[in-house]
Amino acid sequence: MTVKSFLSAVVVITLIVSCTAQTEIDWQMGPFVKYDGNPIITPQGDSWEAKDVFNPAAWSDGETIYMLYRAEDSTGIGIWNGTSRVGLATSTDGLYFDRRPDPVYEPVDEWELPGGAEDPRIVKINDTFYLTYTAYDGETARQALASSNDLLNWDRHGLIFPELGWTKAGAIVPKQINGRYWMYFGDTNIWVAWSEDLISWTPIEEPVMRPREGMFDSGLVEPGPTPLVTEHGILMLYNSADDDLVYRTGQALFDINDPTRLLKRSTTFFMEPDVEMEIDGQIPNVVFIEGLAELNGKWFLYFGMGDSGIGVAVYEP
Repeated sequence: MTVKSFLSAVVVITLIVSCTAQTEIDWQMGPFVKYDGNPIITPQGDSWEAKDVFNPAAWSDGETIYMLYRAEDSTGIGIWNGTSRVGLATSTDGLYFDRRPDPVYEPVDEWELPGGAEDPRIVKINDTFYLTYTAYDGETARQALASSNDLLNWDRHGLIFPELGWTKAGAIVPKQINGRYWMYFGDTNIWVAWSEDLISWTPIEEPVMRPREGMFDSGLVEPGPTPLVTEHGILMLYNSADDDLVYRTGQALFDINDPTRLLKRSTTFFMEPDVEMEIDGQIPNVVFIEGLAELNGKWFLYFGMGDSGIGVAVYEP
C-alpha cells in the first residue's frame, strides 16, 4: 500500500467512526453536568419529610419550575421504616427551591398504606396535570393515578393496572399519537400501555425494552422523566442497574408513529453515582432520574441521590 493509499484509508476510517459517533450523539440529550451545590434539597423538620427526600418529578411554565418530590417520615414498617408523601417546591432559577410546609398528596387508601405514595411522575396535557406514582402497601408496589388543575387539589383515580399486581414507574408521553395516549412503565423490563382518555389504560403484553447482558443496564431498566417528543422520535431518559445493583442512566429513542418500536439506545450511561450521598445513601450506589424541566434556555434534570437527598444536573444547549 502506498503512503497516499494508507492516508486515504485512515481518513475513510476516521470519517466512519466520526459519523457513527455523531449519529449516536445527534438523537440524545446532553451533556448533563451535576451541580456543584448538590444536594439541593435535604430532609427537614421532625414530621413528614424528616427522614429522606428523593426521586422528584418536575414541570416548568417557562418562569417557574414546580417540583413534586417524595418525602419519608419514620412511621412506616420494614427495613426503611418510612411512609412516603409527595411535597411541592418551586424555583425561579432551577437550583434554589421554596418548599410548601405540608404535603400536597398523601396516601389514604388501603393499597397505599403504610408504605405510601412513592416516586411521582408528572405530565401536563391540555389544562390538566396527570400524576403517576407508586402506591405501596408494604408488600406490593402498584402504579396509581391522580389528576389536578393546580398541583394542589387532586382527583384520585386509583390503581392503573389492578390486574397486573406489581407495577411501577409510569411515564406518559405528553402528546397524542394515532388517536391514543401512551405510557411507558416497569422496573425490570419496560412495557407500554395506551389510553384514549388518560384515565383507563390498556397494557401491551410484550416488553418494548429489556436489560442488556454485560452492559451498564444488565440488571433492570425503568422509565425516567416524562418522555420528550423530538424531531428524531420519542426520547426517553431511563434508569437502569447492572448486576451489582449500581444505578446509572441511559437514553432510548422510540418511533413517533409506533411508540412500541425501539429505534435506538445509548451504548454508554450518561450519569452514575460518584459522590458520598449517592454511593452511601439509604440505598447505596443510586442516581435515579424522574424530573426534567426547561427554564431560561437550560434543561434541569432532577434525581434522587441514594434515596436520601435530591440533586440536579444541568444541560445547556
